[in-house]
Amino acid sequence: MFDPDMFDTHHHMLEELENMRDDEFETKSGAEILEAACGTDQQRSKKKRYNRHTQHQIQEMEAFFKECPHPDDKQRMELSRELGLEPLQVKFWFQNKRTQMKAQHERHENAILKAENEKLRAENIRYREAFAHSTCPNCGSSSTALGEMSFDDQHLRIENSRLRDEIERMSGYGSKCTKPYYQLPTNASTRSLDLGITNFGPQSSGFVGEMYGAADFFRSISRPSEGEKPVIVELAVSGMEELRRMAQGGEPLWVAGDGKSSSEVVLNEAEYLSSFGGGIGGKPMGFRTEASRVSAIVFMNHIKLVDTFMDATQWSTVFCGIVSRASTVEILSPGLPGNFNGALHVMSAEFQVPSPLVPTRENYFVRYCKQQSDGIWAVADVSLDTLRPSLIPTTRRKPSGCLIQELPNGYSKITWVEHVEVDETGIPTMYRPLVNSGLAFGAKRWVATLDRQSERFATSIATTIPTGDLRVISSIEGRKSMLKLAERMVTSFCAGVGASSVHAWTALPAAAGDEVRVVTRKSTDEPGRPPGVVLSAATSFWIPVSPKVVFDFLRKEKSRSEWDILSNGGLVQEMAHIANGRHSGNCVSLLRVNSANSSQSNMLILQESCTDSTGSYVIYAPVDTVAMNVVLSGCDPDYVALLPSGFAILPDGPGGGCNNGGEILELGSGGSLITVAFQILVDSVPTARLSIGSVATVNSLIKCTVERIRAAVMRENP
Repeated sequence: MFDPDMFDTHHHMLEELENMRDDEFETKSGAEILEAACGTDQQRSKKKRYNRHTQHQIQEMEAFFKECPHPDDKQRMELSRELGLEPLQVKFWFQNKRTQMKAQHERHENAILKAENEKLRAENIRYREAFAHSTCPNCGSSSTALGEMSFDDQHLRIENSRLRDEIERMSGYGSKCTKPYYQLPTNASTRSLDLGITNFGPQSSGFVGEMYGAADFFRSISRPSEGEKPVIVELAVSGMEELRRMAQGGEPLWVAGDGKSSSEVVLNEAEYLSSFGGGIGGKPMGFRTEASRVSAIVFMNHIKLVDTFMDATQWSTVFCGIVSRASTVEILSPGLPGNFNGALHVMSAEFQVPSPLVPTRENYFVRYCKQQSDGIWAVADVSLDTLRPSLIPTTRRKPSGCLIQELPNGYSKITWVEHVEVDETGIPTMYRPLVNSGLAFGAKRWVATLDRQSERFATSIATTIPTGDLRVISSIEGRKSMLKLAERMVTSFCAGVGASSVHAWTALPAAAGDEVRVVTRKSTDEPGRPPGVVLSAATSFWIPVSPKVVFDFLRKEKSRSEWDILSNGGLVQEMAHIANGRHSGNCVSLLRVNSANSSQSNMLILQESCTDSTGSYVIYAPVDTVAMNVVLSGCDPDYVALLPSGFAILPDGPGGGCNNGGEILELGSGGSLITVAFQILVDSVPTARLSIGSVATVNSLIKCTVERIRAAVMRENP
């Protein structure tokens, strides 16, 4: 039987959602609506106030709306110029106006439904009472005992069925208005695994965490609602203006830091607060501010740079050492045809240090691209975490990004501003000097990575090949194919080595020394990965030797037999070589292991080494000789299965001295933070159970490798 109270409750909820005063809708900006909904009085007073639309702007848009409620891009552009607004602000005003008109229509329809509901409820009560007192004229028994349905009862059920359909329709409308955001999980905590526990049988499973699919993870992130889009536009517009002023400002906003180069400066927080106020809000309690600015000239034209920043896949590939995963949640505006001028993308990304020990930084933000003048572009990011009340963020991305200035001969000048507020909880002691110096997440790391990758990109599109070296690959197509394969190898390694929330790392017990963490991944039909159960293991450790010495030791084939257990002490020879930049260590190599073991006679090793002022990598993967010959002939390398292993080498701090607070940086003495990670196929059957024997073998392998590296490097550099 229908319960009328259910409809009344739901109807009342809808009226509260829809009953926004028209004058508030027309004059309040999106940011002010957000403040009114989410902040306390004290918090609102501290937040930056955004400008409302003037009465003249509202009157002009109201008049235009009566004539044309759906203006096209050209009409919106003309109207924005006349009124002094951004085209996106005009676009979302008209969207909101149409939503308002629809809401008024819905309220009128709701009033009619409410009146009809009252009528149906009265009839329902009358039919119920009449039916309860009715009796059979022949036997005098109640009609409910006859098993027959009267005409009035049939009529009542039909009416109730119709009313239920109406309620379901209204419920669907209500659910659209109140759709919750998906809450991103925090970094998975590690679990202790005791290999000596006897209840783990030889085919035990479930005691090692699994790696989840990042694609499935991103599909679960909710898009912004229609009511939030005007807020996002205002945040993007104000964030772009703040970024421009931050990028072009000088002293006293930016000051030279201790030990910084002339192109690298740090933010004067007091001056920032005086110039910009609270921005997106006051700094949360317990958070620390990280802000830096760096300028550099890179060998990549401005068009390619803008394309890279506005494509989440390209962006995460170029900056794979920093961006462990990224996704475009929704494109609010694609920009003008032919370029990204005015493009507005809502994005989600995770920033990392290449180590399973350092927590990642998850961000939900808007990216806004705009041409400032002829040959100058800006790409600005602003955090949108305030729009996700269910999420407790550990990082807030204040207006950050870069100015790109076109230079002759394919070069560009980059001015990068990185400004975040972050909760430092969980950062290991040995990584704190690196993080506090800005070398982990600051502007210097972003620009150094971009400079190195721009040289790699130039190599990939080169049409001339240096001659005179027999190791050089003569085929242009073969070079491109090998570089493409190496790029996938590096991206895969970086995506799997950090403390991403899609990795359920398990810490193996260690009586003393470095803790090893493991995670499994089951692969079936993934392109470029062998089918089966893959066990990944990683550990990070410190060594009192400079990163340059460690990098040279690990990348050179002559010293490989000193640490690579799998080469069985065999001689390693470089068969092919592709230089990737000015530094001799930036290259892709094809190595052959001349081992006495006949099973390894057909094994080659693809290796890429790269270095810049903020870090170095040596990444490699065994490849089959037949498959590599196909790649070198210029064929598509996507089918070649790879399991990358390797090393990430970071400086242990800014090089000694004191930080801004006068605290001595203990590890800033030129030492290295090294992360070693292995991927091993433990079973070719994806459904197979992981055995403790496999885990113990990998654990022993990685620990033995660490000890060999320590011994060899310290022996040569006492």
